[in-house]
Parts: sequence; structure tokens; C-alpha cells
Amino acid sequence: MKKILTVAAAGILSGAVATTQIAGPLLAQETERSTSVYEQLDLFGDIFERIRAQYVEEVDEADLIEAAIDGMLTSLDPHSSYLSPEDAANMRVQTRGEFGGLGIEVTQEEGFVKVVSPIDGTPADEAGMEAGDFITHVDGESVLGLTLDEAVEMMRGPVGSEIVITVVREGEAEPFDVSIIRDTIKLTAVRSRTEGETVVLRVTTFNDQTTPNLESGLQKQIEEAGGIDQINGIVLDLRNNPGGLLTEAIKVSDAFLEKGEIVSTRGRAPEDGERFNATPGDLAQGKPIVVLINGGSASASEIVAGALQDHRRAIVVGTKSFGKGSVQTVMPLRGDGAMRLTTARYYTPSGRSIQALGVSPDIVVEQPRRRPAEDDEESSALINRSEADLRGRLDNDSLSEDEIRQIEADRAKAEAAAALREEDYQLAYAIDILKGLSAIGPRD
Repeated sequence: MKKILTVAAAGILSGAVATTQIAGPLLAQETERSTSVYEQLDLFGDIFERIRAQYVEEVDEADLIEAAIDGMLTSLDPHSSYLSPEDAANMRVQTRGEFGGLGIEVTQEEGFVKVVSPIDGTPADEAGMEAGDFITHVDGESVLGLTLDEAVEMMRGPVGSEIVITVVREGEAEPFDVSIIRDTIKLTAVRSRTEGETVVLRVTTFNDQTTPNLESGLQKQIEEAGGIDQINGIVLDLRNNPGGLLTEAIKVSDAFLEKGEIVSTRGRAPEDGERFNATPGDLAQGKPIVVLINGGSASASEIVAGALQDHRRAIVVGTKSFGKGSVQTVMPLRGDGAMRLTTARYYTPSGRSIQALGVSPDIVVEQPRRRPAEDDEESSALINRSEADLRGRLDNDSLSEDEIRQIEADRAKAEAAAALREEDYQLAYAIDILKGLSAIGPRD
């Protein structure tokens, strides 16, 4: 016993000696670091004064300081930035779902502006902009070398005015111009409809309207179908959804989960981490769910897809998502401005980070590019010819009128499904999955 106590005492003593020996250098390093920071701030002050006094043209001091602040923030990562009072006000409006602009979510990659996704029903969407497009010029002026905020500012303008954007797109040999008329963007956060026996919930963004729209839209479709037993499942379409509010992503995930973790965030310090859990209640009442994603699904979309996938509550279909796995906090600043600062990474329930990797679908389904209309018409004319089109054919005398009507109704459904495959192959694939699950029936 005495030996053990002695060894313990020796260990404590040696630790105390070591601490005493290291404390001096540590304090010196901290003092050195503080001195270096103050020297750098003095250097900044010297440069600021020289620019103000000696630059070839008179400068606005406030603009100069704002540019320095923005440069400091944008040097951290693509999502941290300074928001001027005007930008901060615009951001608050966007979370409520109505603003002026083109209707695209953008980021920056290799000096160019990259489209994360066009928003449904907006001028950019109608002009044919696609997720993954690179914007190289705005009205003939290059955006190379500009900050993201500067490039976005170039794209702003009065409602009704025209803008010409030069686009580089994978699969296209040459850059091409896209003309867009600026308009007021009115976001419908969730659009709901029923395809056959499947409810399709198209979520375009995560703002203050998302959860109420989702709940009311799903309830309306269930009522119109004649009850939950009349639908075979739900497609949650998150394609080209650039994200939005973390709180809304949590609520949407919670809407379909009974229990368990939805997402966790981890900041720089362990105490900054948060964990968000589901509460009892499933809007879909256990019906199967397919989540659709693609390269334009980012941030909050990835939280929802990752949570439902990890809990095996949904089958994720489509292509790999964008891979934005960080959380930005908007902090108000004096003078009505604000800064958007990356403060945490988020993790799915299984503990995986999506940052730069994205959510991988359970079933990879590409969206094929549409063929020219004339090719569709020619092939359709050949495929659709049958015995019924032949002159002098024999009539079918083995079926009653009711049976014939049922066959025709089934054929009409099949033709509608085929038309949907031509229009939106990924959605049709998701609906087919739910049809297959419905045909198998519930498992014991």
C-alpha cells in the first residue's frame, strides 16, 4: 500500500514540476501572440490612413471599412460574409418568402459564381438555369475575381429589367447566354398534389411558411383522396431546394418521425454543441416515404434527407446532394448591419458529417435530358400503333362493357404514368417504388 501511495505522490509531484516549467513559456507565447495581434491592427490602421490620404481618388471611409470586414469574413469560407444594412433587411424579407430578383441560390467556386439551384417558378427557372451551372459574365462583364456579394450585387436590378448571364454548363461545348427578366419572387414553400395514389410534396425552400404549408397541403390531399388508407405513400421532393432555416428543417423531419435524433450541431467548443430530437406524431401515419434529392439539394434539405434516411423512415432516390454541412449564425451588428458567420457543423443521426460529401441516395437515378420534340413524336407514332388501328380488325366479344371500361381506365392510368416518366423520370421512379411497396403490402 505504501508503495502505491509513494508512486502516486511521485506522479503528482512530477506533474507539479512539469507545470511549473511549462507555465513560463506558455505565458510568454500568449504575450507574444497578443503583441503580434496589436501590431497587425496597427498595420491595418497605417494602411487605412495611407489609402485615405494618398489613393489616387478620394475614398469613402465607411465603404473601405465595410470592404475590409467583408474580406476578413469571406476569407474564412464561402458562407461567411458581411451584410450591409440593406442586405440584412433583404435577408429578413427572404425568410418570409417574397423578394425581388432572379430566383437562384448561388455560391462561389474557383472564382466563378456557381448555381446551387434555381427556385421553382422563378425567372431563372423559367429561363432554363440548372443546378451546377457556372456564371462567368453578367451583362458582358466578368465576375472572375469578384467576391460573391459583389457578383450578386451585379445581378440585382429593378423588377422588369433584363439581365444577360453567360453560363458554362457541363456537357455543353461552349459558354452560352441566358436572358432573364427580373421579377418579384413569391415563394410557395410547399406545393402539394396527388399523382395516382401518391401524394407529392414539392418543398422549394425552408422558410417561415414551410411547415404550415406542408401540414395543410398533406392534409388537403389526404382528405381529397378519401382518407389516409386511399394513398400508397408520399414523395417528398427536395430537388433543387437550396435550404434555409435550420429550425424548419428540424420541424419537417419531426413531422415524419416518432422519436430519435434529427440532427446535431458541433461548434468550436464542446459546450456549443446541440442535439435536436423528434417528438411523437407522424403526419404520414406510417405510410412509406420516398425523398427525392439532386445536386441542387443543399443545407436544410440535406438535414431532412439524412435524418429520414438514417432512421430508415424513407428511401432516398436521385443523385448526390450538394454537400453543405455547416451552420451559419446571423449576428446583428451596430448600424443595422449583420454578419453571417459559420459557427458549427451539423451531423445526421448516425453521426456522419455531410460537409463536402453530400447525402448519397439509396437508389441512384439520373434525370435524363429531354429528347427533341420531333424525335418523341416519331417514336410515339410507331410505338402506339396496335391491332385496334388496323382496318377490318375483329371486335373483342369476350368482355362486358364494365370490363372494357375498367381496362380503359387502367390503360389511362398507365398512359398517365408513362407521360410522367417522359416529363419527370425521377419522380415517376419514386412513385413506382411506392406502387411496388403497396403491391407487396405491409410487413408483419
